[in-house]
Amino acid sequence: MKRNFFLLFILSLFTPFFFSSCVPLIVGGAAAGAGAGTYYYINGELKTNYNKSFEQVWKACEKTIAGMRGTEVVPEKEIAQGTISTTINNEKVKFDITYKSKNVTTVAIRVGIIGNKLSSQLLHDRIADNLAKE
Repeated sequence: MKRNFFLLFILSLFTPFFFSSCVPLIVGGAAAGAGAGTYYYINGELKTNYNKSFEQVWKACEKTIAGMRGTEVVPEKEIAQGTISTTINNEKVKFDITYKSKNVTTVAIRVGIIGNKLSSQLLHDRIADNLAKE
């Protein structure tokens, strides 16, 4: 009886997470030399932190867009945050770049309307490569 109760208790704790659509998916991985850590895929955006300054990450994002032949590029840069909207391979792509601390910058990428994790990961890999070349 105790065992059944314990099993029911455990299931009741985790059931909401299985049926919720907003549970973050954590994808482990690191980009060599770029300081990228864990990736979070939340609501169609793939997010990670880079151990580089805001300006270095901004430039790496611009190089990534140029390297992927992005068109209709619309940068909106402020003091500690910015977005770059573009079209790459007929898909709308949005880069959200946010200053977190002196040498930590967060980048969130959404590809398409609902997001595409694989395409976002490819773009993060390109950003990491551009940061490693600096």
